[in-house]
Amino acid sequence: MPPAKKRARTYDSVKIRAAVTAQFGQLREAVRTLSPEQLAGPTRLGDWTVRDLIAHTGMALGAVSRFIDRPAPARQEVTALDWPFATAADAAGIDDASRRLAEDNPDLDAYLAAIDRRFTADLAEHLGTRLLATGTGPMPLSDYLVTRTVELIVHTDDLNDAVPGLEVPYERQALAACTRLLADALAAKAPGGATEVRIPPYAVVQCIEGPRHTRGTPPNVVETDPLTWIRLATGRLTWTEAVEKAQVGASGERADLSGLLPLMG
Repeated sequence: MPPAKKRARTYDSVKIRAAVTAQFGQLREAVRTLSPEQLAGPTRLGDWTVRDLIAHTGMALGAVSRFIDRPAPARQEVTALDWPFATAADAAGIDDASRRLAEDNPDLDAYLAAIDRRFTADLAEHLGTRLLATGTGPMPLSDYLVTRTVELIVHTDDLNDAVPGLEVPYERQALAACTRLLADALAAKAPGGATEVRIPPYAVVQCIEGPRHTRGTPPNVVETDPLTWIRLATGRLTWTEAVEKAQVGASGERADLSGLLPLMG
């Protein structure tokens, strides 16, 4: 008997809107404290500076308004779960655009404030059902906002790594949505029920083909914390590094995820 088809995860649209707004607000507050020397400092993202990283993060949220400016598509074709697998194709263009924005906006606070104002106005005007012609394909605004939690959490973590002691907070609902979307992406990439991946307190998914566990302790278990999972899924941390640093626990012959990570390029 084939396994039951998994139901797509749903997100509370009101909470996601509030989470995206809150995370961006925390990022803006942190940016105001940075010195010119810190803004010119390196990041773990190749040769991007902190200024480039911040410009890109603003661009990621500003994409909501850019897509709202486009005519609404006739029908939905993709969901938030399709987005993680489509990002690598746009990497070169995103890199160039981020650098240009960093050069064209010396006042980062004003740049982020303008994005925030427009984003807030657009959310007030449009329902979550409004279809957007995103780079991944037509999807509802509510789905696209879930992808923005990934952008904001991942780049907040990048910023915290680049500026020791900055410690920008991670908004709980944004962190939860980011963790869940990337966990579901793993399950979509490697469908099956042989391995259980636990990311407490936010997500548990089953993946990888093989004998399906039905009760008791699964024979193959991976467990880690949300930020470690996000770093693994986005290539900030390798599987080998995480295991060696005891940041991930893995038991069972099908508990090695190294061949499936990262999920996003």
